Amino acid sequence: MKNCLIVDDSRVIRKVTRNIIESLGLSVQEACDGREALESCAANMPDVILLDWNMPVMNGLDFLIALRQRPQGDQPKVVFCTTENDITHIRQAIDAGANEYVMKPFDHDTLQTKLALVGIV
Repeated sequence: MKNCLIVDDSRVIRKVTRNIIESLGLSVQEACDGREALESCAANMPDVILLDWNMPVMNGLDFLIALRQRPQGDQPKVVFCTTENDITHIRQAIDAGANEYVMKPFDHDTLQTKLALVGIV
């Protein structure tokens, strides 16, 4: 079973996203900020990460940069899920190593499509 790490400081967003991801047949881990996500990845690297941008402690972009500096063998797919919708933010995310980008709020079909695009479902 493929594993998804949901990284978002909103408990509500994590819960809604968990329900969608589990309905797609993936197991789920959660983290509330980038630092906690890095610790989770060190313990058990997921197949895909759904990543918020604006979080306390360590934001999504800083997390992604740190994640992509790891050895190439352990590189999960990363989908940024955020309200940041300007071209500058999107370009920063892609340049830092994001595989896809989805705007909040998203629904089941949108998330399923993005996960299919990165080869997870």
